[in-house]
Amino acid sequence: MQLKGTLVVLDSEGGSVHGAIKLGREIRRLGLDTTVGHVTDLKPVGSDAPRGVYDPHADCESMCSFVLLAGIHRSVPPQARLMVHQIWLGDRREDPTAATYSAEDLVLVQRDLGKLAVYTAEMGGSMAMYDLALRIPPWEPMHVMTRQEIAEMGVETQPAPDQPSSANVASALPAEPAATVQPATLTDGAADVTKISERDWAMVAQSGAASLARRHPLTVQGDDIGSFDLHVSCTTSGSYNAVYIEHRHEGDDVPLAHAVRTVTLRAAGHEAALKVVGSDRHGPDELVTYATGTIPAAMIDDFGAQGDHSMFIDTRSKRLFTSIRIGNTGVAANLPRLAATCAMPSVQQKRAALVRPTPGAVASAQ
Repeated sequence: MQLKGTLVVLDSEGGSVHGAIKLGREIRRLGLDTTVGHVTDLKPVGSDAPRGVYDPHADCESMCSFVLLAGIHRSVPPQARLMVHQIWLGDRREDPTAATYSAEDLVLVQRDLGKLAVYTAEMGGSMAMYDLALRIPPWEPMHVMTRQEIAEMGVETQPAPDQPSSANVASALPAEPAATVQPATLTDGAADVTKISERDWAMVAQSGAASLARRHPLTVQGDDIGSFDLHVSCTTSGSYNAVYIEHRHEGDDVPLAHAVRTVTLRAAGHEAALKVVGSDRHGPDELVTYATGTIPAAMIDDFGAQGDHSMFIDTRSKRLFTSIRIGNTGVAANLPRLAATCAMPSVQQKRAALVRPTPGAVASAQ
């Protein structure tokens, strides 16, 4: 069958590096065209060939973006989104900072990066697109390529084919297969020292009260701009108290923000906005932000349920928005311990230090 010039319509969440490269090379070998969209099958009429209605509202994510490069002619309609991020070991993508990595793992990732670079060059793609993808770590949202990036990085061919009203071929990729950190110390305003780790959620003591806590890097397109700590502790029935402590500095391409204005937590279909108590410069090179508030117990309970679940921490300043995804490693094991302490009178008495911080007594990391 002669397939040259047939249009492949891509609507996919991504797939394995090897699978995408193999599919892309086959598309190029057959001389097919590619675009982003969604095809809805129509009932066949008599003995006519299968028919479908094309809709440009679709996402081509992760390795799907590199499959798109395989088309002889390729286009991305304005209604579609092309989204990229780093490749990662699939079984450790949900909570990458909690995982451990062997030398063999690093060899595997480096080998796949090399293969992807060679493939990108074969397809006539730009190394700028490859570089852009490598800048987005797995805890950040995928980067949605702008129309300018799509044009400058050679994603679309010129001239691009007309957008179809119907299509006969559609392809989707299968679901995508995707450091050891020493515990750091945190000093609060009362000079109580608490050990907290990026590896997992653990029970810690802050101002004499128990909390479930975790530290995580803060990045913007992979550019390191600091870290933050999130503490969850006891409060009134039906909710928990959350304390967010962030230390931010300039990145290579990110200037230091004047102040963080909002902090929002999202998990398991729930959302909670924290009150920013303080966001002030500590010297010329560091911005320290402290936010606190109550969050629904159901948010933490569902986040800590069996299986892999994520929490998103969104911050917004005058010119910068960050969104970081944290996995739930350690929550299920420690949440019952936290719940048990919530019933202790001594905890209820001590929780005031977390709920009502003294202005100016903002935590700082050593």
